[in-house]
Amino acid sequence: MYRVLSRPVAALTVVLLCVGAAVLRNGEESKIRAFGPLSANLAKGAEASDANDHGAVEASAAQDDSLPKPGFTFEHGTTALVVTDPQNDFLSEDGVAWGLVGKSVRKNDTIGNLIRLFRATKDAGMPVFISPHYYYPCDHKWHFEGALEELMHGIRMYDRPGPLDLTGFEGSGADWLDAFKPYINDGETIVSSPHKLFGPQTNDLVLQLRKRGIGKVLLAGMSANLCTESHLRHLQEEGFEVAVAWDATGAAQLPNLDGMAAAKVNFRMLATEVFTTEEAVRHIGDSVGSNSRENAK
Repeated sequence: MYRVLSRPVAALTVVLLCVGAAVLRNGEESKIRAFGPLSANLAKGAEASDANDHGAVEASAAQDDSLPKPGFTFEHGTTALVVTDPQNDFLSEDGVAWGLVGKSVRKNDTIGNLIRLFRATKDAGMPVFISPHYYYPCDHKWHFEGALEELMHGIRMYDRPGPLDLTGFEGSGADWLDAFKPYINDGETIVSSPHKLFGPQTNDLVLQLRKRGIGKVLLAGMSANLCTESHLRHLQEEGFEVAVAWDATGAAQLPNLDGMAAAKVNFRMLATEVFTTEEAVRHIGDSVGSNSRENAK
């Protein structure tokens, strides 16, 4: 079967076409460079548009938008932290998507903020769930894909040799960022089966949350306007109360396409509460004190 591709008409499509030119041969296998010169070009374009657009978006977002603020309380035993895709391909400078998300990750201090959330929730005894993203050889045989699916498959993002095969996993793009491993690999964190597109409809996260008696979720991770936002939407549809730590996320930024700005708008419109990491950590600490007082009665 042959597929007919239309001419590239946008920057994202240019990314897809440039992937083919990034393949290098090392004598053993084909590797795909993490964007290389393309990353620099994208960064320059993003910086050029940043002064005109991004500052105005953030200034507007800081104003009172008149939407209701329902509020979110952290309740011991029924509230959990859910982190999407805390993996190298997004969060390592060597990751294949760093050229798209790196600027946002640095600006938000996403890695530092995720560590703060991991530390606070572990100290508080709050359950932590990870919803990872993996692709196996069978996933590369799909007959059709969306734009970013095709991009992710083209750059071999999150690739593993098979669901029961961990060959080459350590340190790969699919592996956890090293800084997160003490918190994820502690024997207590629940790692769900992988989601395949963006939301948790294709994994067992909802089941795992229900079986632990969780009804409230603090959401963080990558990428803000894709997997994180899709998890927000689906968890709400499943009846969970969901808050987001917005600066513990990051997103792709292309000329005229700012995933972080899009996510912040939708987080505000959808979530029960949108926290900074500092606010979330403070509330988590307060919930520990409140629970101790209740137990003392």
